[in-house]
Amino acid sequence: MTATVPGASAGGGEHPRHRLEQSLLHAVRFSIMATLSATDSAEFAFVRDTVEVSDSVLSKQVAVLEGAGFVSVQKGYVGKRPRTWLRVTPSGREAFARHLEALRDITRDGA
Repeated sequence: MTATVPGASAGGGEHPRHRLEQSLLHAVRFSIMATLSATDSAEFAFVRDTVEVSDSVLSKQVAVLEGAGFVSVQKGYVGKRPRTWLRVTPSGREAFARHLEALRDITRDGA
């Protein structure tokens, strides 16, 4: 009979959940990163509609991601209309990839 210690992984290493990026545990921020990771940049309104949140919710969560260095925000005009474009930074892409890998490891290990 093999005894297991609660919280320890079967391989004796650190549980994959410890590698999850804290900034990406929020469902809206995760969804923003997933949307932006699929493209070079996206207009604010496109991300808002894709993630299905209000302008204020998207703005707040983008500010958190920008503060973490995961997203850059560029403001400009199309004609006379103001526009905001969002882009994942290189460090944001790396963090998102690590986060996804940790999620895969959790599901693969059945942990």
